[in-house]
Amino acid sequence: MKTNLLPAIKLTIVCAVIFACIYPLMIYGIAQLAPNQGKGEIIVHNGKTFYTNIAQSFTDDKYFSSRPSAVGYNASGSGGSNKGPTNPEYLAQVQARIDTFLVHNPGITAGQIPSELVTASGSGLDPHLSVEAAKVQMKRIAKHRSISEKQVEALIVEHTEKPLMGLFGTEKINILKLNIALDNLK
Repeated sequence: MKTNLLPAIKLTIVCAVIFACIYPLMIYGIAQLAPNQGKGEIIVHNGKTFYTNIAQSFTDDKYFSSRPSAVGYNASGSGGSNKGPTNPEYLAQVQARIDTFLVHNPGITAGQIPSELVTASGSGLDPHLSVEAAKVQMKRIAKHRSISEKQVEALIVEHTEKPLMGLFGTEKINILKLNIALDNLK
């Protein structure tokens, strides 16, 4: 027993020092080299501070809608609903989101709604939507802002982020940045 106990205690101490002290300090040091020292991109708009990597709630019809959040867009409580696709309560919640979307976007059918507009992400804080999810909202935005759909589409194209290195991921749009650009239109 003594031959196993002493090496186990030494290994535990070494691992604690490496993973609880050295590794976090190393990651913290690397983060200091990143823009904004690893705190994420911050935007100040109309006197309010927003983090672009955390979803915001947009309910006014003149804005693009964000992806639904299971945590009420609260960054301190990130997480999903943990309800499966056959859960009746979950299905009712998704149907209610579909019905609400259809009321606010006349002329769109349920089949045209991208699933990300009616289902929450795993973290509940996803700040991005696909290009398709933004384009399905174009008519509503143009109507409520009294601008042309071409202007709205141009903003969508301008704010589309390409996949990492052209390979990893899909095209996406940060909804906070897009909605701020809408507010900045003359």
